[in-house]
Amino acid sequence: QAQLVESGGGSVQSGGSLRPSCVASDFTYSPYYMAWFRQATGKERERVATIDTRGTTTYTDSVKGRFTISRDDAKNTVYLQMNSLQPEDTAMYYCAARHWSSGEYNYWGQGTQVTVSS
Repeated sequence: QAQLVESGGGSVQSGGSLRPSCVASDFTYSPYYMAWFRQATGKERERVATIDTRGTTTYTDSVKGRFTISRDDAKNTVYLQMNSLQPEDTAMYYCAARHWSSGEYNYWGQGTQVTVSS
């Protein structure tokens, strides 16, 4: 059974940094596009960042210049370096994976909470 397991969330003050990570197990990781999503209380889920198999990245506008997604295929791990965190970044952050040939993210982690206080 394919699994994604996130860790590295936490509570920080405004302007702080966190670096959640997501480890993939029980599937061949390298052909998969990876992404981080987030969902704040009472809001819809939002795609934050993506990275394809060649390392090409995309970001939602609100995190450009502050967040960096990266992957280490040797470790089956994807990271999200989050700098200059703001209270509006508070959310549950989820890692997701889709095969390069698929249009949908069909593997999801359980989430890691990020809380930013002002």
